[in-house]
Amino acid sequence: MPLRLFNSLTERLEPFNPYREGEVTLYVCGPTVYSDSHLGHAKTYVSFDVILRYLRFAGFHTFYVQNITDVGHLTGDTDEGEDKLLRRARELAQEPMAVAETYTRRHFALMDRLDVIRPDISPRATGHIPEQLEAIAAMVASGHAYEAGGSVYFDVTKDAEYGQLSNRTLEELQEGTRVGVREEKRNPQDFALWKHAEPEHLMRWRDSYSGWGYPGWHTECAVMSTRYLGDDFDIHGGGMDLKFPHHECEIAQARALGRAFARYWLHSNMLTIEGQKMSKSAGNFVTVEDALAQHDPLVIRYFIVASHYRSVLDYSESALSGAKAALQRLHQTVRGLRAKMPAGTEAPGRHFQEFRSRFCAAMDDDFGTPQALAVLFDLSREANTLLAQPNPEPEALLDAEQLFRTLGGDVLGLTPEQLAEQSGNRQMDDAMQILIKLREQFREAKDYQRSDWVREQLQNAGIVLKDSRDGTTWEVSA
Repeated sequence: MPLRLFNSLTERLEPFNPYREGEVTLYVCGPTVYSDSHLGHAKTYVSFDVILRYLRFAGFHTFYVQNITDVGHLTGDTDEGEDKLLRRARELAQEPMAVAETYTRRHFALMDRLDVIRPDISPRATGHIPEQLEAIAAMVASGHAYEAGGSVYFDVTKDAEYGQLSNRTLEELQEGTRVGVREEKRNPQDFALWKHAEPEHLMRWRDSYSGWGYPGWHTECAVMSTRYLGDDFDIHGGGMDLKFPHHECEIAQARALGRAFARYWLHSNMLTIEGQKMSKSAGNFVTVEDALAQHDPLVIRYFIVASHYRSVLDYSESALSGAKAALQRLHQTVRGLRAKMPAGTEAPGRHFQEFRSRFCAAMDDDFGTPQALAVLFDLSREANTLLAQPNPEPEALLDAEQLFRTLGGDVLGLTPEQLAEQSGNRQMDDAMQILIKLREQFREAKDYQRSDWVREQLQNAGIVLKDSRDGTTWEVSA
């Protein structure tokens, strides 16, 4: 089955046909670097990391751009709020660029821990002010934008398709407009391309409108995406919260500039905390750093990958506990395969290939990671049956491990090559497998007294057994 994507612009599944055969150009909106990345960021960037990995696995040559917003992202839902980075700089009594540099480095360090592949380019908004001013001047010249009070606004009434991505009409947007919109705007829904800067403003650039100004949020991505990927590129991605106004405003500017822009729009859905929207004021705000202090990075990654990128993902300690147990089952199988397979021999690729086909079919259906993971657990059961044999076929062991290495590792990022080195004491692992098999034999013989005795003795020693349909795993109790 050919790869199909859910295009947010058309709201339907579409066959993926890139502009250039064998190549994929991808732009994903990056973080606004005024504070630490939170779990919602992690969901977005892990989700697009898996998409990037699968495109590469499928044989595409990829070029991936993810921007850094270090100016122009204003607070509130209008253009009248304060620049988030400036506000944070004032709180910390630091230069704005020092704040941006700090949180940019912290963001990528956290994404590294989650094994998120870094983009090919991470352009910054402040590094592309000339291109933004050039685009703004072109929109003013074409009548799509106008200057007022030293600022420049995009006239949404000049774009007949404005609202197409978010499925909103200008009338609906008018009804939702807050009282107190700046009188200098022609229409309440018009958005700022460039803002007049007062003399005390810490981030400002020379302009031809009032002398000094700074960019609005939406122009940076419209400019930087086409600067590096061309006027027509394949995929534009980001979180669902960016659909409106950010992405809607990007498309409007692209149309005004006569650019084809992105062919497919992909949006990852939001992350909630125990059913509630994450919010600092509600006290349920979780940063990536906080989560990593409590959980293994691979567990967090599994938790995200186990949900479809377009689904809402609810974070809770019980959900993370379930992710940990599930991941441990997969890792236990992989360790068993790596312990028994012959060294220095390539996998022949003759066994278990139906699992590869099923995995690819799941991923080809709009990157269906939950179904792809289900295939890996089916493979795990088959591999465990193989491992239980007195003399398992070496080639079958190699093929099974290779599938876990490529599908679970290269694509999903869940079964890395160095997993065996992370497993702790190999002798302990082997001894536990003997005890688990002994307990299974007692249970098959309906000798539940001895079966329970094994569990109880291990529990007294601080080791907990966990039974599931995929087999029995063990862990040291806290």
